[in-house]
Amino acid sequence: MIRRIPLGRVATYGDVAARAGLPGRARLVGKVLGMSPGVSSLPWHRVVGAGGVLSVGRYSAHAGQTQRMRLEREGVRFTRGGRVDLARHRWGAGPASKRGTRAASRAARA
Repeated sequence: MIRRIPLGRVATYGDVAARAGLPGRARLVGKVLGMSPGVSSLPWHRVVGAGGVLSVGRYSAHAGQTQRMRLEREGVRFTRGGRVDLARHRWGAGPASKRGTRAASRAARA
């Protein structure tokens, strides 16, 4: 499911769980990502906490910085509070999807 999140888009742990047929199991998604040795091959940085929080920073400041840097490179914007702008970048968020796709295309060309 995580591999399906497009460039320049994000999904919350809860979104991933629901799409995988496990509604209400957001913590399970986090555990699996945290324990997975192959996480580097996944676009793990596109999975964020509820409300757009970069939650990996709780475990490693470096991982949080890496996540933000990767998302910014893909054109993802953050609020002044340091959260991902979910209204603009959430995967499957309706009309906002088009804006995120254009930003992702620009980031890919850069």
